[in-house]
Amino acid sequence: YWNDFENMARRAGFTDPRLVEDAPITIENADVKDMVLRQGHGTMEFYSATYRLFKMNELEPACEDYGQAVIYKGTIPRAETTWMLDKHHVFETGKIHPVCGNSWNMLTSPQVKEHFEFVGDFSRHYGIFEGCGTTLPYGQPTERAAVAAATKLTATKGDGGCC
Repeated sequence: YWNDFENMARRAGFTDPRLVEDAPITIENADVKDMVLRQGHGTMEFYSATYRLFKMNELEPACEDYGQAVIYKGTIPRAETTWMLDKHHVFETGKIHPVCGNSWNMLTSPQVKEHFEFVGDFSRHYGIFEGCGTTLPYGQPTERAAVAAATKLTATKGDGGCC
């Protein structure tokens, strides 16, 4: 169950787990498929998921809006045109992307800070970003197909994300 993983990550100090990519896992073995059906789990879905986890004291439990934005410089090797923090945050080179306080803090980590310009600070709080992270995070087949087609399987064409 996806939410159990995210709750375990939070309890381990990774306050804001970020889903980077996911894919369905199908059962191809007929014996295993029959066993799953016999046990009444025929509608169960399985996913492979990759998360980015940051253990940072500054992260908040929800996506909060402080009016901040970042500009990706395009300087990460093999990511000159876009770079993906997670499924909701794809940064196009040179474009201003509004971000929540947590994304801002993640991007100021030593691993990626030099690749971004930062606009704003934490001096004004505008509230929470609406609709952030309370539903099933894994893409449905039609969403995955649209993402793959729009990005040639490298990144989603984002608008700055949900937060």
